[in-house]
Amino acid sequence: MQYLLDTNIVIYYFNGLTDDEQIDALLIHSFNISIITQMEFLGWSGFLTDENLYQKAQEFISHANVFDLAQGVVDKTITLRQQHKIKMPDAIIAATALVHGFGIATNNVDDFKRLVAETLIINVLSG
Repeated sequence: MQYLLDTNIVIYYFNGLTDDEQIDALLIHSFNISIITQMEFLGWSGFLTDENLYQKAQEFISHANVFDLAQGVVDKTITLRQQHKIKMPDAIIAATALVHGFGIATNNVDDFKRLVAETLIINVLSG
């Protein structure tokens, strides 16, 4: 099974907030993200004050397979928003996974479990 990584997983991994062994395998075999994840991840305002960290983030995300907003994804996003109360970024991520036949790897299972057949839970380190 191939997976689409939710934005929270990309952020947690980049910041060292997960030691879940599943994530390493995902990044090797299934580093798939939606264009919205790329925008959310690189759009963090903290990168404005740390150019070096921003460059590391760009390098990290450059290894991902980024799926654009093709018309099929747009259409599926619209359907998901009509049928479910879901935030636009989550709808785009779910639609991207559905259109491309991916499961979703996330820490936010509640956002996706009713939308996507296969949801992989990635554990986050507790404070």
